[in-house]
This record gives sequence, C-alpha cells and structure tokens, in this order.
Amino acid sequence: MSAQPPGRTEPAHDGSGASPGHWLDPVPFLRGVAWLDKGRPVRADPADTMRLPWDTGERATLPIGVRLEFTAQGARAVEIRYRATVPGPTDALRDVAHGFALWDRHGVVREVFTEPAAEAVVRIELPRSHGPFTVHPPETQSPLILGLRGIGGAVTPAPPARRWVVHGDSITEGWWSTRPAHGWPAVTGRALGWDSVNLGYAGAARGELATAEQLAELPADVLTLAFGTNCWSRVPFSAPLLYETTRVFLELVRQGHPRTPLLLVSPVLRPDAERTPNKLGATLGALRDAMERAARDRIAAGDDRLSLLPGRDVLGPEHLADGLHPNDSGHLTLGLAVATALRRAGFTAD
Repeated sequence: MSAQPPGRTEPAHDGSGASPGHWLDPVPFLRGVAWLDKGRPVRADPADTMRLPWDTGERATLPIGVRLEFTAQGARAVEIRYRATVPGPTDALRDVAHGFALWDRHGVVREVFTEPAAEAVVRIELPRSHGPFTVHPPETQSPLILGLRGIGGAVTPAPPARRWVVHGDSITEGWWSTRPAHGWPAVTGRALGWDSVNLGYAGAARGELATAEQLAELPADVLTLAFGTNCWSRVPFSAPLLYETTRVFLELVRQGHPRTPLLLVSPVLRPDAERTPNKLGATLGALRDAMERAARDRIAAGDDRLSLLPGRDVLGPEHLADGLHPNDSGHLTLGLAVATALRRAGFTAD
C-alpha cells in the first residue's frame, strides 16, 4: 500500500466533543466476515486451526476485506471506536498509511487518516445522503472495531446482500493494491452488489484440503477459487499432482455446496514462471493447464454449476506491479473480468 493516496484526505478526529449518543454494537454493520472469534473477525475456522499450515493460519488473523456498511438517517458524520496494533520502530509496515475510506455507490467519498492506537475514535463526515455507505478500515495493523454511532442522526446496518466467498493467495488478498477497497475481490463485489468475503492467504492457497473442508461448511451463495500460483515455487507441485489436488479440492467443497454456483479462476500471468520449470519440472503454464483440465473434466461429468475463467490472458505485463502481483489497474481489470465471468455463467441471476 502507498503511504500517500490521490484524492481527498482529512486529518483524524480525536473523539473530543463527540456526541453523547451511545455506541452501537458493530457486528450487525460488519460485512465480509467469514468467522468471528470472541468478537474478532477471522478468516479461518477458529475451531479448526490446528490442521492448517502455519502461513495460512497467520494470514487468517488479518481482517482482509472486512468493512462496515450502513445507511444514515440525518447523520452528518459517523464515529468509529477501534483498537489497533501499534507498530514498533522496526516494524516493516510502520510507514503504511492508516486510513479509513468512505465509499458510496459512486466511488470513494473521502479518506481519514489516523495513527494506530491501543484505542481511539475516528470521525468521518458524511455527505447529505442516506447512502448506503461503506467504510473500509485499514488492514495492516489488524484494527478491531469496538463500536460506531451517528452524529446528528442515526446510522443503521445496510440491507444484507448476496454472500460471495472467494479463496485464493496474495493476489486475492490484495497485495500491491494501494487501498483495501482496490483489491480485485472488492472490485467484483461492488460491481455485482455482493457481500464479498475475502479468504485470500498470501504465500499459501496451495490447495490445502483442510481449507476446502472449511469452505464446505461456510455459508455462501456463490464461491470463487483462485489459487495455484504458489504451487509453482512456494511448495512445488507437478502438473499431475495439481490436477488431482484441484479435483479433490472441488469434490470436498461440493460436499458442502453441491449446487452453489462456483467459479474457478486459474493463475494469472506470471512472466518469470510461464516457461520456467520448478523443482519438479512443471512450468506455471503446465500447472495452469492441469487446473483447467480438472475443472473441465468435472463440468463434463455433469457439474453444471461449475464454471471456469482461464487466467492466463486476463492481465498483461503492464498490469503487474512486481512481475507477480497486480497494480491497481490490474486489480480493477481482474475484478471486472471475474464479474463478467460470473454474469456469463448465469450466476448473477440465481
């Protein structure tokens, strides 16, 4: 994430002189929540963490994609009470902007920047509109929302939306997008008006079968799987191994979601890996082909609620920030491509 964004920014409010209105429970306002662990949103089943790889469990503690959605009845501002980890002097993320972004249906309205604090209140001025509004909190210091309240009027939870669960790696988690709202799952969710639940795990998402079983138990109206890149280098796979892993992963997910619309997105462009063999002799191109064959074979066997988006040509080199992760333009392009694929599959009409 960049330290200084384009557009409108405002200094933080310290909470002094706040309205005496009582703080509201944030849980009814939260969206993008997979599981709650003692009130804190987490992205893996807290009752089943021992079966997960360490890197998956670590990333699952971050509230990626979790946001507040509300409507306003006369409120001129909303105040949010939160708690965040205070970075130490050597923390690699110390200088990352700690901003709260307010969005409406037309785009970003404003951003308010604060410093991570053990507990603080941020005040965000609202336009003269009922909304609905979305507030994307910062993600890097794992903020926990403790409460919110309207100033000058009431705020109420936004109506529920269709629940879309997406699983993937660091690209799905949103790496190199400059803001949480710019990651491709957030782009797709806005385009379709869906409640996007981001289960992207940086460095992981290698077809872990425990994750497939957790997805099978997680409520979802639509599912998307977008893993495979880390099977080239992070933990090397052969093409036959990834074919079987994809086949079994889909089977386990289907045990809990036999008729849920499901889109599989194969790995997007990674120029250094496309024709370069890994330790088991597999190029990313061969691994992508294996995943796509597994999906097509299942579709041919009768799974008419499964669709495939081949990822190779969705992005070009100009969309990559570091040769692997998309920049903001790449996330936008990928998010809109996924939205189009879901529409073409007929999944938006269910």
